[in-house]
Amino acid sequence: MAVYTVSQVSFHIKDSLESDPLLMDLWVVGEVSSLRSSSAGHTYFSLKDRDSILRCVMFRGQRGAELLSEGDSISAHGKVSFYTRGGSTDFMVDLAMPEGVGELALELERLKQKLDGEGLFETGRKRPLQRFPKRVGVVTSATGAVFYDIQNVIRRRYPLTELVLSPTAVQGVDAAPKIVAALELLDREGNCDVIIIGRGGGSMEDLWPFNEEVVARAIYASKTPVVSAVGHETDETISDFVADLRAPTPSAAAELVVPDSAVLRRSLNTAANDLYRVLVNQNAKRRSDLMAVAQRMEMSLPDTQSLRRRIDDVGQLVHAAASRLVSHRQMQVEGTNLQLRALDPVATMRRGFSIVYLPDIGHVVSKSKQVSDGDALEITLAEGSVSAVAGTLNEPANQTPQTTEIEPSAKPKGVHPKGMAPLL
Repeated sequence: MAVYTVSQVSFHIKDSLESDPLLMDLWVVGEVSSLRSSSAGHTYFSLKDRDSILRCVMFRGQRGAELLSEGDSISAHGKVSFYTRGGSTDFMVDLAMPEGVGELALELERLKQKLDGEGLFETGRKRPLQRFPKRVGVVTSATGAVFYDIQNVIRRRYPLTELVLSPTAVQGVDAAPKIVAALELLDREGNCDVIIIGRGGGSMEDLWPFNEEVVARAIYASKTPVVSAVGHETDETISDFVADLRAPTPSAAAELVVPDSAVLRRSLNTAANDLYRVLVNQNAKRRSDLMAVAQRMEMSLPDTQSLRRRIDDVGQLVHAAASRLVSHRQMQVEGTNLQLRALDPVATMRRGFSIVYLPDIGHVVSKSKQVSDGDALEITLAEGSVSAVAGTLNEPANQTPQTTEIEPSAKPKGVHPKGMAPLL
């Protein structure tokens, strides 16, 4: 015989209860009793009838908790759970409604709560509509008045938009999957900027396909923004909550997705007039500014005639001063030239002087004692030079000393006026 611990039995009970499909999705009708709330905001109560009692828990934030009152009969949705620490079986309520509400209303509230918890109604994910759509898709019946109403509104307001119809049944048991197929086809191949999904008014049963979970998830998955226009203004479906925008009627949906061309024309005319006035005012202001600048420039211009006369006077003064300076410099140059001419040894030699030097040692002869008889001499003249030998003047007169004419050469190093001697 097997023996189990309390925990093993408790967890087995928990697994058994919480894996039962019936107990995982359950509607229960009963009378509220032992109602109390915790400091954390959770609600604890019991549902009872004449023979039994069921302990219930509603965590904070669940819908319908504010409707609970001691002794009231309610319909509650939730699942059965086993609390192992306390050893109690509890009905975990996630939705409570007054008894007498129809089955469809209860299912609608349950599905709304489920999808809302998954984030399908999140406002932050809803996309804005294009202001000037080129193509508008419509998912509705091809034979009903809805599509024709949408056509008339768009043709009147904004005829530039092209309408694309994806026909489908919008009522009946098989309508939901057909609506999904039409929406997916239009989203995939319609190349639309926005899609209107909807139908005319009717009872809750007539509108029920737009409360189906498959339709809600198809709208949520659509890459193209969706506008829900189901029934009349007072009707409310799950499609309205999931869609990017809800319209009270199909005609109102058509007005929401396209602009009014008459309003656009008035806006354009107003903008054109405003722009014209701005341009005229700006042009006038610029012309006034330009005239003011021109006047200031004219007033600030210098007296050019007086400046010309001053320039002429200064030019004459400069010319006179330059002439005097040039004359003075010419006189200085002429005086310097005269001094150079007076000091020029060549000019001195042209007057009959010559330079005598000893070629062997390169000294200029300035004294007779520097020369001995027989010394070779070199005599430089104004033009050319001659060679001589010292002492040859004592030879007989009939003997003519041999001379050799030498081409003019560079002045010997060290020659100066003191070395000049008269040509013999």
